[in-house]
Amino acid sequence: MEKLNFGFIGAGQISAHSAGKVNEHPRARVLAAHDLNADRLRELCEANGIERRYATREDLLADGDIDAVYIAVPNAFHAPFAIEALRAGKHVILDKPFALSLAEADEVVAAARETGKTFTLGMNQRFGSGVQKIRALAGTGVFGDIYHAKATWLRREGIPRLGTWFGNRELAGAGCLFDIGVHMLDVCLYVIDNFDPVSVSGATYTKFGNRGLGEGGWGLSDRAKTEFNVDDFASALIKFRNGATVALDVAWACHIEGKNRMGAEVFGTDAGATTHPPRVFRRNPIRENYEVIDDVHAAIRYPHECRFANFINHLCSGEELCVTINQALAVQKILDAIAASCATGREVIIGE
Repeated sequence: MEKLNFGFIGAGQISAHSAGKVNEHPRARVLAAHDLNADRLRELCEANGIERRYATREDLLADGDIDAVYIAVPNAFHAPFAIEALRAGKHVILDKPFALSLAEADEVVAAARETGKTFTLGMNQRFGSGVQKIRALAGTGVFGDIYHAKATWLRREGIPRLGTWFGNRELAGAGCLFDIGVHMLDVCLYVIDNFDPVSVSGATYTKFGNRGLGEGGWGLSDRAKTEFNVDDFASALIKFRNGATVALDVAWACHIEGKNRMGAEVFGTDAGATTHPPRVFRRNPIRENYEVIDDVHAAIRYPHECRFANFINHLCSGEELCVTINQALAVQKILDAIAASCATGREVIIGE
């Protein structure tokens, strides 16, 4: 095919950025888009040269010229829309989180296998050069036995637009945990290459959004008189089959020194590291001194640093997908276990 034609379902703020990334690729373009908000749809299409506007997703999915679909809608619709798109014969790249539950995610996987179409999650934070460098070093054994890691994303005031679906449990499933927590959790597991969790203890808090505080600048969603009933802080300890642990701390709003703190930290027997920015910490056995390496060099696997380039390259030339289905399912298992742990106040054994 001359061009891989994309259809976008959802014309929110993330779609505006994503359309630009697709259109930058020499072998792809955004041909069509759909959103229930006509003004938002028009703005997306006009800004990105998108030729076809559809009032319904059914019409978009019926367009035979569309090869692949990007889905960026409220979380409650991720799984059902992905299944519809796969069964309509489209390849799918889905925005995070995978689904509201593992059961929903399993249904998407079943649809992908039944149809033979490519499905992936667009976990864009994996593709940053810092993350890729530390992942590459971990793969060479630089850190020794990685026994612990931390996944952190804390915002001082970063709740997406209050009064929108982001703060509504029915539509969002969860708050900061599903919005930014899933990103750093995924990054952390990707860097240490450990997707075999066995137990989770978690706690979530709602301390700012329910008081009308902590709003940031993100989001184009329509405001409504929607109760804020999701988490704006979440914490968890995840244990893995090999004995390693990961500590997760995520917040849309909390009192911290800076406006934003994010990244993964790696603790190994031979060295440690951070991803944001990429730094390595180790004792140099030759010089017999302790090194803090700021200028980290490592061969990165995806030099384009783009989830859409990875998806397009996979479909057009066979580049290996960065986010596999099994990895995405492992992350969803942890999210489910955090919710169960919060509900019961106990550690949750995954698989029981």
